[in-house]
Amino acid sequence: MSDKIFENLNDKQIEAVKVVDGPVLVISGPGSGKTRCLTHRVAYLMSRGIPPENILAVTFTNKAAGEMRERVEKLLAPTTDKKQLTINQKSNVYSQMSNVPRIGTFHSIGLSILRQEIPQLGYRRSFNIFDEDDQLSLVKRVMGDLEIDTKSFNPKVILYKISELKTNLIFPEDHPPAGGPKEFFAEIVAKIYRKYQQELKSLNAVDFDDLIVLPVKIFKQNPETLQKYQELWRYVLVDEYQDTSCDQYMFINLLAQKYRNLFCIGDDAQSIYQFRRADIRNILNFQKNYPEAKIILLEQNYRSSKNIITAAQGIISNNKNQIPKELWTENNHGEKIVIAEAMNERHEASIVISKIEELTKKKYTGKDFAVLYRTHAQSRAVEEALIMSGYPYQIIGGLKFYERKEIKDILAYLKLIINPTDSLALERIYNIPARGIGKALIEKVRTREEPVITKALADILLEKTLPARQLDALKDFHALLTYLTKISETKNLPQTIRSIIKKTDYEEYLKEYNLSKTHDNENLEERIENLKELFTVASKYEDLDGKEGAEKFLEEIALLQNTDKMRTDPNRITLMTTHSSKGLEFPVVFVVGLEEGLFPHSRTLINPIELEEERRLCYVAITRAKEHLILTYTKFRNIYGSNSMNLPSRFINEIPQHLVDYQLINMGFDDNNDGEETIRY
Repeated sequence: MSDKIFENLNDKQIEAVKVVDGPVLVISGPGSGKTRCLTHRVAYLMSRGIPPENILAVTFTNKAAGEMRERVEKLLAPTTDKKQLTINQKSNVYSQMSNVPRIGTFHSIGLSILRQEIPQLGYRRSFNIFDEDDQLSLVKRVMGDLEIDTKSFNPKVILYKISELKTNLIFPEDHPPAGGPKEFFAEIVAKIYRKYQQELKSLNAVDFDDLIVLPVKIFKQNPETLQKYQELWRYVLVDEYQDTSCDQYMFINLLAQKYRNLFCIGDDAQSIYQFRRADIRNILNFQKNYPEAKIILLEQNYRSSKNIITAAQGIISNNKNQIPKELWTENNHGEKIVIAEAMNERHEASIVISKIEELTKKKYTGKDFAVLYRTHAQSRAVEEALIMSGYPYQIIGGLKFYERKEIKDILAYLKLIINPTDSLALERIYNIPARGIGKALIEKVRTREEPVITKALADILLEKTLPARQLDALKDFHALLTYLTKISETKNLPQTIRSIIKKTDYEEYLKEYNLSKTHDNENLEERIENLKELFTVASKYEDLDGKEGAEKFLEEIALLQNTDKMRTDPNRITLMTTHSSKGLEFPVVFVVGLEEGLFPHSRTLINPIELEEERRLCYVAITRAKEHLILTYTKFRNIYGSNSMNLPSRFINEIPQHLVDYQLINMGFDDNNDGEETIRY
C-alpha cells in the first residue's frame, strides 16, 4: 500500500505525508493538492500501524468530508474489506468500523460527543438542534418574557451578539464587559443570553454554536472526559485551518493537548471568512503555540496558467500579515489577463456576454464560465444580460431548500413528535392548517410545569376550563399529535412524513395559503414539488427503525453547509459572490466590479486588517481561473439605489503590467436604450 500512497505526490507533499509524530503546519497554496496531501497522510498513518480509531480528520463541510472519505477508501481498498469501508448512503454517516478513521465536520464531531456526554450538563441525549429561525423565535420570546422592547433592540442583532459570545467562549455565567458607552447594551445582551440558554436547556435543545461550545465546556469541566477523547483520537488532522474560529481552535487544541500530534493544513492567503468569525491568527501563530512544529510549504499550483499565478502572486505580495510563500506552476503561460473598462454596470454586463460569445465559439460551454462579484447586488445586471442573450445560468446562494415555508412546516411537525418538549415547533404549527387554536392557549401550554406537550394538552382537556369550541379544537389537535407520535415509533421516516401531510391535509392548506399570498414568488406547483423532494431526501433513512431515522434526518439537515447543496448543470453559467467561489475552479472566470469602494469594499478602506482580507479575497477570486481571467470595472455604477463615480481597484494596479491586456471589445452599447450608439469598444 505504501507505493500507492506516494503515487502522484510531489516531494513537498511526500514530506508532509511522512511526518508521523508531533505538530505539523502545511501551508497549501491554491490548486496545490491540499486534499490529496491530507487524505494520503491518513492512509500513511494507518500503513505505519496506527489504529484508524485513533485518527480524527476534521473539516468544515459535509462535501469536503465526503470527498476525503472516498479518497481514503480508494487508497485503502486493496488491503481492507470493502464491505466495511463504505459510506452508508442511507444515513450519510461513515460506517464507524474498527478499521475506519473518523472523518467529519467540526459540528458533526461535536454532535457525536454531545450525544454521549451532554447529560453531564443536565440535558437529555435526545436533544433537538435549533436552526436560525428557531433561535430567532426563542430570542423574541425571551425578550417578551423579560419585557425588552424588540423595536428598541433588534432580535437579529441580539442573536448575532449571542453567537459571537459563544464563539469567543464567553458563557452566560460570565460577566459582560464593563466600561464605555456599550456597557448598557452588553448588559441587555447578557441578560437575554442567560435567559435564552436557560430556555434552550428547558426545551432540551441546543443551537448550532453549542455543537462546538458545549463539548469545549465539558472538556474544561471534566478532565476525565477530555482524557477519554485524547486517548481515542491521538492523531488529529484539520483541513482549512485558516478558517477556524476561537471555539474551534480551542476544541482542536484541547483534543491535541496530550499527544501534540496535530496536523493542520490550510493557507493564510485564503483566509476570507472573518465575518464568520474565522481568526487568521490561529494559523499565523501556529508556530508560536507549537514551537517544535514542522512547517511545510506546498507552493506548486496544478490548476492555473503561469500568467494567472503570477498575477495572483503580484496582488497577495502586498499583504504584510502573512506566511511568505511563492506560488509556481509547470503549466504554460496561457492567455494574458484581460482588463476592460465599462461605462456602467449594464455596459459591464454586455462585455461579459461578448466574451462568453467569443469563447463559446471555441471549446468552451456554459459550465466552463463563472462570473464572480463582491456583493449580491451586482448580480442583477449580469442576470438581465444573460436572460436577454438566452444563456442559462445558476446563482449559488439563494433561498435554501430547508428554509422554504412548506419544508419548515413539515419539519416542525417532525421535530415536535420526535422531541415532545419542543414548544417552538409547537408555536410554528399549532394553527397550520387553521384549527381555531389561539396564541393564548399555546401560551398556557408553554407555561405549564409539564414539559411534554401532549401531556400538557391532555391536562388542559381534563380541566375543561375552556369554551366548548376551543376544547373540541384542542381535542382534535391532541389526537393528531398522539397519532403522529405512534406512527413515528412504528413506521419509517417517509411513511411518517406522508402521514403528517395526509392527516393535516397540508396540500389543501397550501392551496389556500398561496391564494392569500399573491406576492409570494413560490407557486403551488413548486411547493408541491418541494414536498416531493423532501420524500427523496427522507428515503435515505427508510431502512432505519421508527424515530431513529427521523433523528438522523434532522441531524443531517442541521449540519448541512451552504456550498454542500450546490447544483450543477452542464449548460449553466455560474454566478456567485467571491466568498462563495472558494474551493471551486473554472476554465474561464470573470471578476466584475473591481472598483475602489466596491472591491475592496468601502468599509475596509480605513482598516488595514480588513483591507488585507479584501486582498486575500481578490487572490481567491483570481486563482479560481484555470485558463482565462477577465477583470472588469465601471466608471459609473448604480448600486443600492444611487450612482457613483469610481476609480479602478488598487488590486488591478498590483498586477504586473506585462501580464495585462487592456482589451477593447468591438461592440456597440446603447446606454439610453434609444437606438443610438453612444459608446463603442
